[in-house]
Amino acid sequence: MELRHLGRTGLRVSRIGLGTLSWARGGDERSAGGFGQRTGTPRESHDQHFQNAADQLRTFWEAGGTLVDTADVYGDGEAEYLLGRMLHDLVPRRDLVIATKSGSVPDPDRRFDCSRGHLLAALDASLERLGTDHVDLWQVHAWDPYTPLEETLQALDAAVDSGRARYAGVADYSGWQLAKAGTWQLAAPGVRHRLASTQMEYSLLQRGVEREVLPAARDLGIGLLPSSPLGRGVLTGKYRQPGPPPAGSRGASERLAPFVEPYLDETAGRVVDAVAIAADGLALPPLQVALAWVRDRPGVVAPIVGARTSQQLTEALSVEGLSLPEEIRAALDDVSAPVHRYPDQDWSEL
Repeated sequence: MELRHLGRTGLRVSRIGLGTLSWARGGDERSAGGFGQRTGTPRESHDQHFQNAADQLRTFWEAGGTLVDTADVYGDGEAEYLLGRMLHDLVPRRDLVIATKSGSVPDPDRRFDCSRGHLLAALDASLERLGTDHVDLWQVHAWDPYTPLEETLQALDAAVDSGRARYAGVADYSGWQLAKAGTWQLAAPGVRHRLASTQMEYSLLQRGVEREVLPAARDLGIGLLPSSPLGRGVLTGKYRQPGPPPAGSRGASERLAPFVEPYLDETAGRVVDAVAIAADGLALPPLQVALAWVRDRPGVVAPIVGARTSQQLTEALSVEGLSLPEEIRAALDDVSAPVHRYPDQDWSEL
């Protein structure tokens, strides 16, 4: 698999990343929702769960993938623990770029704690679960309005200085938050390690990052790692048929249906139809067309792909040899174009 530099760093990662949220039993919940979700499943179920995760990691590694993205809240640490069990017996640690996230907390009144004390303790706990002395990329899971930004960024700097993290990044920062963080790092004395990455949702159904986040990231030399690159599964086309959502899909889950519902409106339907038409013309699955589009957007380093099975992952990884024809790319650009109005467009060009 082709490798790309992560922002303006010397670290190269596969241009498709493997997400591990689905590895946590009761997974698929977002961010802090992973805390406290273990359900005491029988040993047989646990073994099957581990085997599924192992099959995914082996499939990814054999395809040349290197970037594996996880977080301390995925199943209350279960995803990290499973990954750690595989690092030595299944896949060599040196062959992977391990990225994890810290900052989410199981507190309904404060979803994120990015204070120095919490972050560094959380990193140590992640390293213990992963069974490694360092992660390649350590990311703040979200903006914390209750902690001074400089304290959060100093904690990232300290982690890299100590060798526990090779590089640092952020997730779910808005454009002004990312610009503020990157600018502070440039101006603050003694800060030696700049942000390498930012992780945000980005797909043909969610192009909001193009307004300010992506321009800020490109200006600062920060690489974008798109999450949910398949539009929360909608761009696979599984919801195109009338009637109830397919069994086993997020849309069929009472708990997860609200996560998918925003992408099932008429506007999204036009985009999904366009992807399906392009896929038919290329004799490819829709997910490969949608994934190739976001993978090759300017500023993107590696979309993070999650899968429930190794078969699904194999289908996604088959996108490696695909480069969309320019006319198809342009058509998808047009049908999915976000509405840009003041101050996003025109005024700066006068």
